[in-house]
Amino acid sequence: MGILNWLGLTGDCEKEPVELNDKNFIAEVRKSPIPVIVDVWSNGCAPCVQLAPTIKRLACKYEGKVKVAHLNIHNGMKSAQKLGVRGTPTVLFFKNGNVVERVVGVRGQHYFEEVIETELLDDATDEKSEKSA
Repeated sequence: MGILNWLGLTGDCEKEPVELNDKNFIAEVRKSPIPVIVDVWSNGCAPCVQLAPTIKRLACKYEGKVKVAHLNIHNGMKSAQKLGVRGTPTVLFFKNGNVVERVVGVRGQHYFEEVIETELLDDATDEKSEKSA
């Protein structure tokens, strides 16, 4: 295993994200029983192309724990507008149907993993809220 694999920068596993559009957005994202990452991209966007392999690796790594999806802004214009997306790529992190984090531009895989682990999969905050209620 090379240093790049150890760092999570390469890997054999890449999974295609769920394809979103205005018609399936609510069912796939807002009503999802698990957290969702939505990669909003557009045609001809070089940073979007650069980010695509990272999104596919995240889909593989978090399969069953987090749904990873992508939304071509041209197929989901209404959804993107409602979410306030102004540029691509924009990655939105949903928990319980609500946006909990937004990242505009390209970041490394470790950055996204940290957001996933702290904002989507960290149940300590949820448990504290439930106990104090």
